Amino acid sequence: MASHRKPRPGGTIGTGLRTPALATAALTSMAVLSQTAEAAPSTDHAKPSLEEVEKKVDDLYRQAESATEKYDAAKERSVRQRGRVDALRDDLARRTARLNKAREELGSFAAAQYRTGTAAPDTATFLLANDPQDYFDQTQLMNRLTSREKSAVDDYIGEQAATMKKRREAAESLQTLTDSQHDLQTAKSTVQQKLASARELLSQLTAQEKARLAAIEREQQQEAARKAAELAKQQAAQQQAGSSSSSGTGSGSGSTGSGSTGSTASGSYDTKAEKAIAFARAQIGKPYVWGATGPDSYDCSGLTQAAWKAAGVTLPRTTYDQVNAGTTVSLADARPGDLIFFYDDISHVGVYIGNGMMIHAPKPGAYVREESIYYGGESIIHSVVRPG
Repeated sequence: MASHRKPRPGGTIGTGLRTPALATAALTSMAVLSQTAEAAPSTDHAKPSLEEVEKKVDDLYRQAESATEKYDAAKERSVRQRGRVDALRDDLARRTARLNKAREELGSFAAAQYRTGTAAPDTATFLLANDPQDYFDQTQLMNRLTSREKSAVDDYIGEQAATMKKRREAAESLQTLTDSQHDLQTAKSTVQQKLASARELLSQLTAQEKARLAAIEREQQQEAARKAAELAKQQAAQQQAGSSSSSGTGSGSGSTGSGSTGSTASGSYDTKAEKAIAFARAQIGKPYVWGATGPDSYDCSGLTQAAWKAAGVTLPRTTYDQVNAGTTVSLADARPGDLIFFYDDISHVGVYIGNGMMIHAPKPGAYVREESIYYGGESIIHSVVRPG
């Protein structure tokens, strides 16, 4: 007897369920996908390349140096402002003493008038007025005072006005000092933060990665030295051409005077530059310390300032001000002693010593050294300034 059951569809076993063959295939696909997902590294946590680490560390050091220059500027402002506040306080103390003396003298007139029965209440009470001059004008008290009393009143009013002015100046100066100290602390915190971040990145490198990083730095130094040699050749050729031109025109009438003046000025600068370079060279090997001006350590602008001070030339404290403390010249015309500034924010400086080389305090963790001006590439050179 034939069965009356209807054959089941071959594609399903119950509602929503696949056949065993299809289910197995689906599970296999899911397993493969899962393994692939586990094997693929997460882009969010991918380890940066060594080149990326190097760039990040260099950027952090540069940001730290930029913050150092801001720290130097804020420190200089703070020192100046502290002196101004102290001077104003001393002046205010002297003026307050004179005001008290004038008040006592005027009070003695009021007491004498009271004892003789001729006291005018206005004479005694005006001392409590917010504006003594206005009080006198309204009450016409001056018309009833003797010449000696009028002189005492004038002295009192003048001293009070001067004292109030000094008090306002002292308050404003104190606020400026507070702002400078806040800027100083902010810059200091920024430097410390950037240096800590750089140290953290470097600490994560393996010994092999550190060796590779050192090799990359050596390659960069070799390229910088090559470009320095090219500049030296260019400058030598330019100097030779200039010497030939000068000798060709020097025999002409009227040229001796101007040539002599130019030679004297050049000789004077060269003498000072030699002293500045000699000082800078004597500092080689001393550590870079942010905010330092010597004699045991320096930051970049602290070194250039000290070097030119040894030559009898006073430079401002920061790179931002030093870049304006002389005559800007082209890189091709750079002479030993000139200052080479770097980066768009003018946050680094070195003393040019010729042949494309300079002496500078490079960065935190490094030491004063002689190095190519192309140590970070040609694009970071901002300007060349001849102090004077």
